[in-house]
Amino acid sequence: MIIYGKQLFFHILKNYPNKVQEVYLSKKCDQKTFNSIVKVCQNILRVDNKKAQALSHGGNHQGFIAKIDDFEFYDFSELKKSNFLIILDSVTDVGNIGAIIRSAYAFGADGLIISGIKSINFEAIVRTSSAAAFELPIVLYPSSLDMLNELKQVGFVLYGAHMHGEDINSVHFADKKAIIMGSEGEGIQKKVLEKLDKKISIKMARVFDSLNVSAAAAIICNRIANG
Repeated sequence: MIIYGKQLFFHILKNYPNKVQEVYLSKKCDQKTFNSIVKVCQNILRVDNKKAQALSHGGNHQGFIAKIDDFEFYDFSELKKSNFLIILDSVTDVGNIGAIIRSAYAFGADGLIISGIKSINFEAIVRTSSAAAFELPIVLYPSSLDMLNELKQVGFVLYGAHMHGEDINSVHFADKKAIIMGSEGEGIQKKVLEKLDKKISIKMARVFDSLNVSAAAAIICNRIANG
């Protein structure tokens, strides 16, 4: 898996040095910076900007690119033992997923489940989550319905974000809870809605269609964490 960009690059080197396989530098850096890279990885390649652009798929690499171990998903059976989960039902936008991962981690969620899709671009998610994807247990579970059934069997109460739900400020959340966020365009799937124990919503001061799914997730996570 390729990561790039100065901030993410050095975050990975500092916090996950064992994951780094190769480093690609397209710009000269000072000796102190170079020495810090060598301490983590001796397999350093100098590349021209054309190669760097190809490696980063045209992204803003800032001269710092690395090949790291592929992302490893968490074991769902272990995640079922937790108490606070965020579930993304058919959410595909990697920018939104990355932002939700950051919020979920910051506000104390025990893990995140990406469901309703078979695959996802995790290179992009690691980048958009600012590496928080490595901090938070994440599961990819293609079948939302099967996954929800399993969570119910171990005592999870299922809450779904819905514009016609109960105001989150008046909701008393169960100790063992899963918050389901729907896709950007369609919201939560109809069959998934039928599995919910409660629909919740964010009441707004002004009439508006809806909040971005990542903004809504952050508000809900904050409400659960801070009351």
